[in-house]
Amino acid sequence: MSDCFILLSAGKSKRFKSKINKQFITYKNKPLFEHALKIAQDSKLFKRIVVVSNKKIKKKNYKNIDVIKGGTERHNSTQKALGFLKNKKIENVYIHDAARPNLSINLLMKLKNNLKKNRAVVPYLNSENSVKYKNNNKINNLDRDKILLTQTPQCFNFSELFNLYKNNKKKITDEASLYINNNKKIKFILGDKNNFKITTLDDLKYLKSETYYGIGFDIHRLIKNKKLYLGGVKIPFHSGLKGHSDGDVILHAIIDALLGAMRKSDIGTLYPSNLTKFKNIRSKNMLTPVLKLLYNNNFSINNIDINLICENPKVSIIRNKIIKSLSDLLSINRNLINLKGKTAEKLGIIGKEQAIACEVVCSLSK
Repeated sequence: MSDCFILLSAGKSKRFKSKINKQFITYKNKPLFEHALKIAQDSKLFKRIVVVSNKKIKKKNYKNIDVIKGGTERHNSTQKALGFLKNKKIENVYIHDAARPNLSINLLMKLKNNLKKNRAVVPYLNSENSVKYKNNNKINNLDRDKILLTQTPQCFNFSELFNLYKNNKKKITDEASLYINNNKKIKFILGDKNNFKITTLDDLKYLKSETYYGIGFDIHRLIKNKKLYLGGVKIPFHSGLKGHSDGDVILHAIIDALLGAMRKSDIGTLYPSNLTKFKNIRSKNMLTPVLKLLYNNNFSINNIDINLICENPKVSIIRNKIIKSLSDLLSINRNLINLKGKTAEKLGIIGKEQAIACEVVCSLSK
């Protein structure tokens, strides 16, 4: 028997008032739903993860998940997920809203520990506001100390929840409501303030983050009989860039800019030129551990601005290929990357077509 994480991502986002459903709106370079999905994966608590969505999601982009079509309402989507899991030997299910991107592993661990002695565990927050209740045009005061603002994930014994849903005929807004309607016991635990739900476009303003900036620069001589790589793309040209690696000045400058923004030294520290194991290494392979460092430290890329300084090749001809390559390598939208071509006006070694240089400014959020 194992536990399963169900991510509900099939909502219509009626209150969000956007052409894009809120669960797919871009937040920190990723669709909103991906943030909770990544936390669930990183927690290592679940043998199975099910994403419920009415929009096509490519499973190959995410490891070890099942994607199923959702229903017309939230409770319909949950019921479909439970039906999908019926014969999968699931002990407990954690049901989470995709519109809560700031889920933490710490909260997941608290829920897991409480599930050891309980069949239903739900996180909540107390109300910080005075609360009124309107009934037949009469306004009543409620005791805010007794108000529970429930969050997700809401966690349940699979068999019990499955049977409750099987007999349910009412529309419910969350699984806790189903338990309450059936006089079932729930263990309520204190949730996490950061785990708030995105309901309207304005709510995105409260997802604040710190911003950091980095600068990168690189220059290499051009030599005959070597392939030219720029931004991970092989460029048809009469010469290539001399270097311990493939000499890709764009990727080298990007690496230095990312390291600078993270305050993690520089490219020479990571890849000393006196080590033979880095001889002729492809620059895109040098980028991979830097991106891992970035993600592990909870950074995301806001944008990258690039100046490629050379007389030839002409940037206007190769711009789209390089931006597409960088978008793939960095896993960010191509509209977050800007590439400008600059010449040296025939001055110096760049002006004489003996070298190519690149400078990069990047912005990161943490």
